[in-house]
Amino acid sequence: MIAIKSRAACALWTGVIGLFLINPAWAGIPIVRWTQPSGVQVFLAESPAIPMVDVRIEFDAGSRRDPADKPGLSSLMASATAYGVRATGSSPALDENALSDAWADLGASFGGSAGADRLGFSLRSLTYPDLLAQAAALAARQLAEPAFPEAMWLRDRPKIIASLKEANTRPATLAARAFNQAVYGSHPYGYEMTEASLNRTTMADLRELHGRVVRACDAKVSIVGALNQAQADALVTQVFSRLPAAACTPQTPVPEVEPLQAASEKRIEFASAQAHVLLGQPGFKRSDPDFFALTVGNHILGGGGFTARLTEEVREKRGLTYNVYSYFAPGTHAGAFTIGLQTRPDQAQQALNLVREVLDKFVAEGPTEKELQAAKDNLIGGFALRIDSNRKLLDNLANIAWHGLPLDYLDTWTAQVQKLTVQDIRRAFARVVQPQKMAAVVLGAQ
Repeated sequence: MIAIKSRAACALWTGVIGLFLINPAWAGIPIVRWTQPSGVQVFLAESPAIPMVDVRIEFDAGSRRDPADKPGLSSLMASATAYGVRATGSSPALDENALSDAWADLGASFGGSAGADRLGFSLRSLTYPDLLAQAAALAARQLAEPAFPEAMWLRDRPKIIASLKEANTRPATLAARAFNQAVYGSHPYGYEMTEASLNRTTMADLRELHGRVVRACDAKVSIVGALNQAQADALVTQVFSRLPAAACTPQTPVPEVEPLQAASEKRIEFASAQAHVLLGQPGFKRSDPDFFALTVGNHILGGGGFTARLTEEVREKRGLTYNVYSYFAPGTHAGAFTIGLQTRPDQAQQALNLVREVLDKFVAEGPTEKELQAAKDNLIGGFALRIDSNRKLLDNLANIAWHGLPLDYLDTWTAQVQKLTVQDIRRAFARVVQPQKMAAVVLGAQ
């Protein structure tokens, strides 16, 4: 035990080193995929540079499957798994503090979170066999047997409500909420947690959701680290060993995000030194065949920082803002396309009008050859920074797993960018972006 704790004490330093470790070349990243008898799909990218493994476990949940009257339920449930684990068989119960101490003793970590499409759990551990076996056993308990004690929820709910109330005093929060409502309408992507919804939520709701969505049959597990396929398969088997075997009935389909039928503009009075301006619409799904054309096109329009066209026109030439940006947020469904900026309240309308002009021209004409080449050089030149640590590589691997991308996606990424033409980007933007049917939110303008 002393030897284990000694090595565990070094895990933090090893993890810090791992965050900054540059993996040489990464030319040809071999990704292996297989499916276990339980239905768990496993994706592995071996990275033997340090004796560590990062694991991402993801389920089809997230905010898109939250009940309309209890938004944020998936996120609350994921966080509540850290409240402790219940006693089962010869395994004693562990409360919140005991569970935290157990992870600290192993120099490992495990935790849950939820996004728009996915409910996920992340495990990080050294790969020394005795340490990894104990980490996997503890992860199995937290994944399958969370205690969900009512007292912890009653303790933390007022804190979450207080945080929401504080956020509601911020102009950026109010503008973003109005924008999401305008873009998503009644789609779950636009759900907002409120004090009323939190007061309706009970631990029974969290337990029910956990039992319904945390199941092996449709889980996707991404692994990056110093494990071979046999070791990775054994690790996954152990982590899922406490989940009950059950038939995998399909979940109810979630409707798609409806396109906007007409332009809208919402103005919100707010005493603020800066006006917040947002303009956008539903964008595209991650499965869209024009993903690369839209991504590179947005880099040119407003995602490329100081080299972007919006920055040049709105900031550099007119001085209307310090920062203007645009981005797509593709997911399982069409995430928002957003253009945003802050400006003086008396300049808000001028800035919004200029943004519309720049966008109209870009959609109609596309980028110039010079802009496209500069974007390619920037994106391709910076590609190595997207995968220069195990954690970044894990993010990319989980993206491949979740969206069903080709296993050679990372190997062909630069080629996909390089082959794009001005015509490709103009065609993709003309199909997806509808400047005459966008939602605008202006908060704090005079």
